[in-house]
Amino acid sequence: MELLGKSLEELRAFCKEAGEPGYRGGQIYRALYAEGTFAIAEMTTLPLELREKLGQQASITLPKVRQRYVSSDGSVRYLFGLGDGGQEQVGAAKKNNSVGNRQRPASVEAVFMPSEGRQTICVSSQAGCAVDCHFCLTAQLGLIRNLSAGEILGQVLVPLKDMQAQGLAPRTNVVLMGQGEPLLNFENVMAAMRILLDQKGVSLSPKYVSISTSGIVPGIEKLAKEEIRPKLAISLNASNDEQRDALMPINRKYPLKDLLEACRAFPLRKWEYLMFEYVMLGGVNDTEADARRVARLIAPMKRAKVNLIPWNPGELPFQESNAQTIETFQRILMDRGVPTYVRYSRGRDVMAACGQLALNEVQNQPLTILG
Repeated sequence: MELLGKSLEELRAFCKEAGEPGYRGGQIYRALYAEGTFAIAEMTTLPLELREKLGQQASITLPKVRQRYVSSDGSVRYLFGLGDGGQEQVGAAKKNNSVGNRQRPASVEAVFMPSEGRQTICVSSQAGCAVDCHFCLTAQLGLIRNLSAGEILGQVLVPLKDMQAQGLAPRTNVVLMGQGEPLLNFENVMAAMRILLDQKGVSLSPKYVSISTSGIVPGIEKLAKEEIRPKLAISLNASNDEQRDALMPINRKYPLKDLLEACRAFPLRKWEYLMFEYVMLGGVNDTEADARRVARLIAPMKRAKVNLIPWNPGELPFQESNAQTIETFQRILMDRGVPTYVRYSRGRDVMAACGQLALNEVQNQPLTILG
């Protein structure tokens, strides 16, 4: 049995089935998630006899670090190799594309971004992606398969362990904004999120964990019913349906009217805002008219914010908006009562920025891990 990704209840049940007291499952849970112990033999709260027994019946499979790409800004793009197990393949990678090296389908990426007082880890929910946003390099991979809860958790736990010797900040943020559409792998994503947010597990605050969706309306409605959940971010990227259809084909299935209705109905906690992300594409969706339309869409929502994200270069036929255009766009939204921020992505020089995760190899100096 694979232990990584299993809930407290599942681990207790496993121990009982193995003829052990259920509380041993709680000890395994704590060792895995609270203490970061990834070898059964090192779980010293368990009796030696039980550790030997577990060594024959169970395993802990972490994503394997194939490569680390280190940005000049300190961010690290992790290229992880996945095991042959995990979730059933649910799609096929696009063939005959020209984006990067596609010889490693069982791979996924995460990005570790250190900042003063915190580190943010951007993780993937799927290998590849089926949503096909035309400005995103990940879309060129197609969907390879869903990730298991353990594979999602591993993308958080491995970088934290890896960077421990370098010195971690007091706070960890996690954003599901890497490869894949999280709400199309809902059950595995939420299984991982419950462990991340459990005070007896990884113990992250829901204030610092976010899921970003391209607008999967049934998934948003399902997430709204979860008792314990991360924050929600909506990848908007267009000011009307015609424009969004062209940039994000998923809009044809879930048009803006339905998406915004789901957003208005989404229950926000007292401290929470709904976040809309808007990738700025030069000459495509960045006009003053676009800004006014976006304001009309979002201004009626009392607790919503907008992140303007300058497009990050890749082998796609788009260009960045210039600084003046972005500033004007932001001012128009702010003048209409919409809190708006410009978010420049980290790790652009090593293909680690928003929309760049496509398994590309780059020339890079290796990261030195101390200890």
